Amino acid sequence: MELVALARNPVPSGAIVGAFAGYDGNPMRYALWEPTRGSTRGTVCVFTGRSEFIEKYFEVVADLRRRGFAVAIMDWRGQGGSYRPLRNPRKGWVRSFFEYDRDLYCFIERVVAPNCPRPFYALAHSMGGHILLRVASQPACPFDRITAVAPMLRFHDSKVGISQNVARWYAAIGTMLGFGRSYVRGGSDDSADPVVFEGNPLTSDPNRFARNRALIDAAPHLLLGAPTIGWLHAAYKSMAMLNEPSYADRIRVPLMIAIAGRDRVVDSQATEAFAARVKLCTTIMLPLARHEILQECDDIRSRFWAAFDAYLGVEPVV
Repeated sequence: MELVALARNPVPSGAIVGAFAGYDGNPMRYALWEPTRGSTRGTVCVFTGRSEFIEKYFEVVADLRRRGFAVAIMDWRGQGGSYRPLRNPRKGWVRSFFEYDRDLYCFIERVVAPNCPRPFYALAHSMGGHILLRVASQPACPFDRITAVAPMLRFHDSKVGISQNVARWYAAIGTMLGFGRSYVRGGSDDSADPVVFEGNPLTSDPNRFARNRALIDAAPHLLLGAPTIGWLHAAYKSMAMLNEPSYADRIRVPLMIAIAGRDRVVDSQATEAFAARVKLCTTIMLPLARHEILQECDDIRSRFWAAFDAYLGVEPVV
């Protein structure tokens, strides 16, 4: 369960690393850090996107610690250093996104609540943002505020490559016929993330792109392949629930949603429409950002962190 360090991506000092039991008893990797500046403002729980892992967020951990926050982060089941349910560990699969919800509550109960200062905030990217929007409507939501960065509310058409309705039926029928644990058509054990910087949909920052590729090369056990049909089916079902017109009315936790103007992974228009339906929602549009806002160039990241600081009432970090 140790963390992987690179010269260009060292482990932030003082890390506490371990595993907690997920909802079914299987081990989920986590890491904790205390703040490095001033009195503690509380804890920010960081939740990653599909195929991501703790090491990719070391820079974000440092950003949060400098702001006076303790940080808690976990790897979702099926990826990173957490339990992988299939014989082929490169295949990310869940029966339902409800499994992610249950693991999140175990993380809070077994790791965060006993060890971290309140109040609890969440900072979540893409699939992580989607899961946090599920949790935001639940009476037991443990967070005082949630920041969702490029949340997965609808796939971008270019990411799917075919009609969304066809993809939805393909995933549903494939799962019903027993192919849920197979890769989607054309998928393989190779990472779905781009290998070449030019034209990549994730970030306009070549140095952070290279750093993240170096992490995958140095720690191939953290790698995740293409989505499985079962994961895709579960994702479409969950997105349909969140996009129901009445769903936003059930959210009582204040949200900030950051939208990438040049996102080609998730549909920014769907995210804008969702945010407009939520009563307690602050929206920040970053017109030049690609999907991974937290991995973007300094100018874009600075705009995001300025909005984050204002949202949580934090003095700007110099």
